[in-house]
Amino acid sequence: MAEVATSARTSGTSSAMPDQLLVVVDPVARRTDGESVRIAKDVLSAGASSTKVCLPDGPEEFARALRRRGSRRPVVVGDDRALLRAVGLLHRHRELAACALSVVPVGPVLGLTRSLGLPSGAVAAARAVLDGAERRLDLLVDDSDGVVLGAVGIPPVAAEEDQGDDGTGPGGGAGPGGSRSASASARPWLRTCQSLVRTLASSRPVRAAAATGAAGPSRLRVEVDGVTLVDLDQPVEGVSVMPGTGGVAEVEVRPLSVGAEAAPLTARGRTVTVSGAHFRYRADAVVSGPVGTRTWVVREGAWGLTLPAG
Repeated sequence: MAEVATSARTSGTSSAMPDQLLVVVDPVARRTDGESVRIAKDVLSAGASSTKVCLPDGPEEFARALRRRGSRRPVVVGDDRALLRAVGLLHRHRELAACALSVVPVGPVLGLTRSLGLPSGAVAAARAVLDGAERRLDLLVDDSDGVVLGAVGIPPVAAEEDQGDDGTGPGGGAGPGGSRSASASARPWLRTCQSLVRTLASSRPVRAAAATGAAGPSRLRVEVDGVTLVDLDQPVEGVSVMPGTGGVAEVEVRPLSVGAEAAPLTARGRTVTVSGAHFRYRADAVVSGPVGTRTWVVREGAWGLTLPAG
């Protein structure tokens, strides 16, 4: 049974304070960093007109608390997997359009939340919940109704030596308003994509290794808006897909190089289909497959995330 606590602050200035909050604390966050959870709860409770805190014991109670939020604004305290769980749940219930999520990143897997532009400290992240603004972000939805917030990697790559022990990796600071949207840099989305795929891959290296087996070239057909980018006669080392801006996905295919390094193939489009021999892929922090074909469609501005103002 989930533990629930409610706090309310009333004063002559309460009408100017943020709306009512439902704070759902992921159990993994409580186990791994209870102090950050406590700090986040204190800051949110002190700054909001009314705060209801739910402490679910597992995914079912997590989902039930989110579904019963009523008019309260949901705040997830947890890591990448808690954010993905919340977005997936709201998507399945077709509630993403009317519900902006707020997140205080706490836990062992934080590459995705950092890449989206969320502060890493509990105090800064909680203040962003109270003082920030909603940003509508594009979403990838596949043909099995799965969602992708950050990146798809084929095959699901293993951990690299440049990753930190906590699985956060070096990809922080590349979210909305960061390097991905900086026009002064050459192809910034590509660096963000590569960094994010590596970061997310490092979060569960044991599972990835078991899922992928021996790494090797794949023969895949990649189509972007119906146009073939690479076909089955060209072995590839990897494929990356991620939401870009303006309702299109950014796609990179890395052909198998023989001798001199082959230049990556890139494209942008609203629909991306990958097919061929059965393959596994990593969508954010989750490895899926094997599948013979998978299609991702971009939903422009499909979900809302509260980010620091400015």
